[in-house]
Amino acid sequence: MSLEGTWNLSVSTPIGKMKAVVELREQDGVLTGVAHGAGEEVPLNDVALDGDRLTWKQAVTKPMRLNLAFDVTVDGDTLQGTSKAGRLPSSKVTGERRTAPEHQA
Repeated sequence: MSLEGTWNLSVSTPIGKMKAVVELREQDGVLTGVAHGAGEEVPLNDVALDGDRLTWKQAVTKPMRLNLAFDVTVDGDTLQGTSKAGRLPSSKVTGERRTAPEHQA
């Protein structure tokens, strides 16, 4: 299952819903990506796929400095799971694929 493409995410945090866009790419069997949200772009770290379970970590500075750990289950063009920031409670994450990757001809 390819996860490549652009995904729209919604994270239900204690301070309200946060929207983010995650771009996933696969090169030589390795998943990489970046996240866009709150006016910043951050790389995804430790991206791993185990069956239909996708995990990654990212650091954000807006609205506050946080290290986030995502753990989601992918089902076709949708995903759902959680995002955890340190000792804070987990936040619910939902998302859908906006675009599939464009393959070079």
